[in-house]
Amino acid sequence: MPIRNSAKAIIVHGDRLLAIKKKDRDGYYYILPGGGQEHGENLHETLKRECIEEINAEVEVGNLLFIREYIGKNHEHFEFDSEVHQIEYMFLCKLKEDCREIGNGIVPDEGQIGVECLPLSELLSYRLYPQAMRTHIIDCMTAKNLPVYLGDIN
Repeated sequence: MPIRNSAKAIIVHGDRLLAIKKKDRDGYYYILPGGGQEHGENLHETLKRECIEEINAEVEVGNLLFIREYIGKNHEHFEFDSEVHQIEYMFLCKLKEDCREIGNGIVPDEGQIGVECLPLSELLSYRLYPQAMRTHIIDCMTAKNLPVYLGDIN
């Protein structure tokens, strides 16, 4: 199976992080908006398309904050992710001023039940994937100097 590129949006509005809400056998969990790069798209185009599809919003793509690899066989979901190898490029994004109502877009992510804004001060108490990103996002918003490449984390 080939390595897949993915672009993710870190959208902080005030003191809240915008996230996609999903549910599994363990309860609610959250992921960042974004998804797989299609042939012929650059990562900014991917992210803009994915945000319209998933959260019904146009975004302005800012700086690249983090690069994360996900090698499924190395993590807790290995029984169904063992063949997955994905590289995620996470960009700081802003909602465009004229964006529509935020919510499920025209092509929501599989299993997506909604969109929520999670308080940054409580981010560690949410099941946000990749879970290792919670502290990186908090640190980034407090202007700490962080590495861009985070390695194989979940």
